[in-house]
Amino acid sequence: MNQDILFADIQLWDSNRQAVNFPAQQAGALITCWVSLAWLQKEVDKPLIEEADILSTFSVYRFDLEELAEELIEEEEFNQDGDIEVG
Repeated sequence: MNQDILFADIQLWDSNRQAVNFPAQQAGALITCWVSLAWLQKEVDKPLIEEADILSTFSVYRFDLEELAEELIEEEEFNQDGDIEVG
């Protein structure tokens, strides 16, 4: 694991985007990372409706998501907004 990329223990549900936001920091720069509701639902193989259920599922997969986000950051796979999108 690259210690140059740090993940805060913060996650926020964005209902407009239908995704969970989780921040990362690399060399002092804040990077917004996202995981889609569709990705989370696919992992648990059931619909997630309530925000608490969505965030709870995110917590279960947090380590895997951080690993995926770290790879995308290292490969500089940023979207047009400068964010990282996992799934």
